[in-house]
Amino acid sequence: MTVNEQIKILCIRSGISLAELSRKIGLTPQSLNGKMKRGKFTVNDLEKMAEAVDCSFERYFILPTGEKI
Repeated sequence: MTVNEQIKILCIRSGISLAELSRKIGLTPQSLNGKMKRGKFTVNDLEKMAEAVDCSFERYFILPTGEKI
């Protein structure tokens, strides 16, 4: 699943539109649409999205030892 697909599902399950999400994270709908087209999101962008819909976002590498980085 791509990040774009995950964001769309996040909006659907949170009951908001992509335009509303964009405003909640301080972007215009056009800016979010541009990021969606390019597939260019920073970890900070994704953390803001999670905060905007009151959920968590986790990202890390998990080593064979179980250590998370």
